[in-house]
Amino acid sequence: MIERILFPVDFSPRCAAMAAYVKRAAEMFESRVTLVHVCDLTSNNGFELVARTMREVAEDHQAVAEDRLKSFLESGFPPDKCSRILRFGKAAAQIAELAKTGGFDLIIIPTHAGRFRRMLLGSTTAKVLNDADCPVMTTQHAEAVIPRPLKHRVWVCAIGLSQDSERVLRLASHAAAAAGAKLVVVHATDEAAETDERRRLEELVKTVGCEAQACTAAGPVKQALLGEARRWAADALIVGRAHRTGALGRMRDLTHSLVRDSPSPVLSV
Repeated sequence: MIERILFPVDFSPRCAAMAAYVKRAAEMFESRVTLVHVCDLTSNNGFELVARTMREVAEDHQAVAEDRLKSFLESGFPPDKCSRILRFGKAAAQIAELAKTGGFDLIIIPTHAGRFRRMLLGSTTAKVLNDADCPVMTTQHAEAVIPRPLKHRVWVCAIGLSQDSERVLRLASHAAAAAGAKLVVVHATDEAAETDERRRLEELVKTVGCEAQACTAAGPVKQALLGEARRWAADALIVGRAHRTGALGRMRDLTHSLVRDSPSPVLSV
């Protein structure tokens, strides 16, 4: 299911720290990795235009970006095996478009533990989550911290019992099976409806035909789902995004919040 992984890079310490994480994902899914860097040729610090034209500055930025992309993470992702793509424009839009037109099955993108958590809606990562058609994997991250290793012991899938739930569960089932992980399906509910919704959840698991343990958790949705992720010591949390884009995009407040605060890497589908 996941044959091609797109790894956006900006040459920062957080991207370098993500290398082992992305490599592990590629090994788990037996996938090929492509690195992409998006360069904004219109950016400059003002002083660059004192002695040179805008065109000369843009050409210089492009040459520097090409050289850095060629050598970035060269040992972990050899250029002869892992292709590199340089794009120009707005980072999030270019990443989402490339993922769609290039036939990529998964985007793995780093996040900030600081600014990302405080300003999620304005970050490049959030815009990719909002616009990308394919699944996106993120992990909590800080400049000097190596991300939690991606493992395949227990993966938790959050299900809302909506019309989109079957699609989410099928994708989660395939991904967990490819990684060799036990899948736990969790639905947040209130105590009054717990019995009925547990039955519906079990019926959904049977309909999909996946080997997963179904459980419900009472309480506010976000707290209940994250509580179950912690209880199972989940190695990944799988959540759904809107299947179709609209005025509000694919992401909703709850999904944003789960991605932002999850104790585990998040695969949003």
